[in-house]
Amino acid sequence: MSYQGLKIALVVPCYNEETAIAQVICGFREAMPGIDIFIFDNHSTDHTADVARAENANVINVPLRGKGNVVRRMFADVEADIFVMVDGDATYDALSVTKLVDKLIDERLDMVVGCRQTQQEVAGAAYRKGHQWGNWMLTQSALLIFGGGFTDMLSGYRAFSRRYAKSFPALSEGFEIETELTVHALELRMPYGEVMTPYGARPEGSESKLSTYRDGWRILKTIFRLYVSERPFSFYGLCATLMAFISVFISIPIIAEYYHTGLVPRFPTAFLSAAIMICALLSFMCGLILDNVTRGRHEMKRLAYLAIPLFSQKRS
Repeated sequence: MSYQGLKIALVVPCYNEETAIAQVICGFREAMPGIDIFIFDNHSTDHTADVARAENANVINVPLRGKGNVVRRMFADVEADIFVMVDGDATYDALSVTKLVDKLIDERLDMVVGCRQTQQEVAGAAYRKGHQWGNWMLTQSALLIFGGGFTDMLSGYRAFSRRYAKSFPALSEGFEIETELTVHALELRMPYGEVMTPYGARPEGSESKLSTYRDGWRILKTIFRLYVSERPFSFYGLCATLMAFISVFISIPIIAEYYHTGLVPRFPTAFLSAAIMICALLSFMCGLILDNVTRGRHEMKRLAYLAIPLFSQKRS
């Protein structure tokens, strides 16, 4: 079966979602009858896999814990023209899948993000103010560094082209994978888009696996790690500028005293200033060298991305 002549795969990362997974499967099957559903069970301790099999979904067990590890297996094991990724907690709107897929096809995009919209009556249970503020802060931090125009960088509801899925390295292990997904599109200058989608509360009896502070800290660390690896000249140049400023600042009294007396009585301070300036120059040179390495890596990733066709089969 297909949709607009293309094979669409729904890939669902799950961990202990026996309460919600049947609703997810039935909802997407009703919204898009031609979709192939793959449930990636992250070694759940409940009956998630059994419920998914009872709904005739393809179930693949991923023993290595963490959403990033699941996404790595998803893109490696599934063959499709378009991949739709959604969390298995039944909070995302299944009926919006056609909007995501149609936008991806019609505008020939590589990624479409389902931006979360909550109704006022369920906002507290579905998407708490603290989570909204944290999402905004982390999204703006990433956009400040990498550019782009995303409004919901951490959404777990996305559609991907085949060439995106097969060129994505998936280095993260946990919930920070959404940050890596976003930065991958920005770094390779892939065409992307957004669609506003309703976002609701979890079904009763279902519990969130998200730890606000722990996962927020991990996402922040991922942004910093990607900043260092993907923008080395900016990072090391900033470090060099800061160290050069400190070196000049602490050397001003020494230079002034030498100008008036011809003596340098504070040798330790002078040596410290010189050492900091040398470190600044080393940091600047490291930034230049690593920037060239990063450019070469980006070129290789871009060529690998271009070697994969947008769709593996022709549309009917």
